[in-house]
Amino acid sequence: MDYEPVIGLEVHAQLLTDTKIFCGCSTKFGEEPNSNTCPICIGLPGVLPVLNRKVVEYAMRMAMATHCRINERNTFARKNYFYPDLPKGYQISQYDHPLAEMGYVDVEINGGKKRIGITRIHMEEDAGKLIHDEEQPLSYVDLNRAGVPLIEIVSEPDMRSPEEGAAYLRRLHEILVYLEICDGNMEEGSFRCDANVSLRPKGREKFGTRAELKNMNSFRNVQRALEYEIVRQRGVLEKGGVVVQETRLWDDYQGITHSMRGKEEAHDYRYFPDPDLVDLSISKAWIEEIATTIPELPMEKRKRFVGEYGIPPYDAGVLTTSRALADFYEKVAELCGNPKIASNWVMGDFLAYLNENKLEVSESPVKPEALADMINLIDNGTISGKIAKEVFEAMWKSGKHPQDIIEKKGLKQMADAGELEKVVDDVLTANPKQIKQYKAGKEQLFGYFVGQTMKATEGKANPQIVNDILKKKLSE
Repeated sequence: MDYEPVIGLEVHAQLLTDTKIFCGCSTKFGEEPNSNTCPICIGLPGVLPVLNRKVVEYAMRMAMATHCRINERNTFARKNYFYPDLPKGYQISQYDHPLAEMGYVDVEINGGKKRIGITRIHMEEDAGKLIHDEEQPLSYVDLNRAGVPLIEIVSEPDMRSPEEGAAYLRRLHEILVYLEICDGNMEEGSFRCDANVSLRPKGREKFGTRAELKNMNSFRNVQRALEYEIVRQRGVLEKGGVVVQETRLWDDYQGITHSMRGKEEAHDYRYFPDPDLVDLSISKAWIEEIATTIPELPMEKRKRFVGEYGIPPYDAGVLTTSRALADFYEKVAELCGNPKIASNWVMGDFLAYLNENKLEVSESPVKPEALADMINLIDNGTISGKIAKEVFEAMWKSGKHPQDIIEKKGLKQMADAGELEKVVDDVLTANPKQIKQYKAGKEQLFGYFVGQTMKATEGKANPQIVNDILKKKLSE
């Protein structure tokens, strides 16, 4: 029997607020354990939570960017379960009345577009973190993360392959980062994903029994875990077995999933409205106010770059991987008036130097104005493309203007035809054997003559003028 995967993802995104969702403690990552805590976030009796308005605004941004309907009335609920990193014995979340529902995102798969539904987006607090001692059978609890604001984005079970799952996850990630409401750092846990996977015979509407996958800390691992789980469940079904509803952990080292526990249902958590928090009312005026803060999103920006700047879709995809990079490119393209050359330099040397030095776009010593000026110097023949590489390196190290570097290092391109003709004559005089071979039909030697001329001028010769002179001389 041929089986079809049915995949749904639950994504938790930590919001970039300065303080926690229900208290004034810092959300800064990497602080001394249990230093960012107070009676509220460690769950002491008698304390009262107060909702952080910024959390609601950030969550509304994501809801709007994913075409969700924002509910004017939503409530907080207590999700009850016991675990050592949950000091109150319950998590404040949303259940019956979430912030937003019925949205979607579009993803690109194999050159086509697929729409994936979003069931709901709700706000909640994060739990603490268990740290396991490698030398002793002990675990420690760090409650710095307890109370850090999260949004949970629950998809419809619309994905039918691991590739679709990974594409959807990347789409959510780039939207969150573009909105500047989440840093998207999967290693630090600020962007986390659980997956629900089941198989059903192709053509059947009823879903199969699902397994929930946890502990996946990269896009690649999400795809690998989905691939493994599909194969595992297919093997169980083909042998006449029954897939058990359970939570399974992904083991990155072994490339397999392990059974962790039976899968909980909503009733297991005994949700009920939190008596310490009043209903949240979201007015239409507030929604309209937040709508003005939504920037141009990456998919729309890619389309505009292709149409407005005439660059290939691949270039547009690379240049819009982050909002800061897209803004940098647009500034360079606008200032130099040559969008394609700007694309080549930003995608090539600029990104290479950023990655090599592990810097963000905002930390680059080369600013858009300087890069645009350097491109203009190439266009007007002041320097060659080859010399520009040397100039860019010097700009990166010193932060100086390209014109200053060119003058100081004597890198100005040789464009005097008479001067270059003498160099070409010297090259041809030194290579009579190659001239004979060229005239006998070995035309690829033309590049050799160009190379020798460039070498003689230390790369400063204008390539077009050199080509013209060589063609004339070699045809005589």
